[in-house]
Amino acid sequence: MNDDASTNSQDKRSWLDRLSFFLSDRPSTKEELLERIRQAEEDQILDREALDTIEGALQMSHMQVRDIMVPRPQMAVVKADQSTTEFMQTITETSHSRFPVIGESPDEVLGILLAKDLLPLAFAKQMDDFDLNAMLRKPIFVPESKRLSILLNEFRTNRYHMAIVLDEYGGVAGLVTIEDVLEQIVGEIEDETDAEEDDSNIRPFADNGFLVKALTSIEDFNDHFGTYYDDTEFDTIGGIVTQQFGHLPAKDEDTEIGSLSFRILAADNRRIRLMQVTPIVEESDDTDAQD
Repeated sequence: MNDDASTNSQDKRSWLDRLSFFLSDRPSTKEELLERIRQAEEDQILDREALDTIEGALQMSHMQVRDIMVPRPQMAVVKADQSTTEFMQTITETSHSRFPVIGESPDEVLGILLAKDLLPLAFAKQMDDFDLNAMLRKPIFVPESKRLSILLNEFRTNRYHMAIVLDEYGGVAGLVTIEDVLEQIVGEIEDETDAEEDDSNIRPFADNGFLVKALTSIEDFNDHFGTYYDDTEFDTIGGIVTQQFGHLPAKDEDTEIGSLSFRILAADNRRIRLMQVTPIVEESDDTDAQD
């Protein structure tokens, strides 16, 4: 009877309670933790959806807000001194749900405007007679160095969906939304799946070049190419390349860093995914060759 009661009690535990019990013997590395969690899914302690969420969160735990934020030049904003017609055009063209409202400069964020808050006014045909400042929500500010895993927890706990990203000097560096973070989780899961199918982050390519995944660690990149890129600010080669461009590059954009040329082969509106890396060959001096 006691055994039945114990079984019934365990059946009533939430998956989180059961997972905590399963991991009571603390794993010593992230890889060991992932292995244990995957085993928990096989043992039906977790369902597949919960496993995917945990895996994605663990895989992005090393990433920072700066790695996925929408950069300042690409932000869709409403200016406080714009006419209704002007900022409604911005809202209509971008189809976003939230917009930072700025003052005299992009660093002066007055608040966040929700497009849905304008609907009652639009239906009532009162768009030309309302106080924009009275409709603004309080902006949330986060440093660009904040870890994504921490930011996701803050989004969920505090129930906000957008944050303004500040650089080390307090200026606006960009913005990030909960959708950006969740898409990153999905992307990390997809990248992990691709890695299982092909565990090579650097592969030979045409014209003496290499295909390089942007998430390749700087340490592995340096080992392969004999370079000495600094890994104190960024963890991946994609971070260094993005910094070199000074903006989020699009497909087919090129840049050079030291003795290597980088061409973007795949990218979306949040990050680089794949690059062609080619050593730069210095042209020989024909005169010296003849001598």
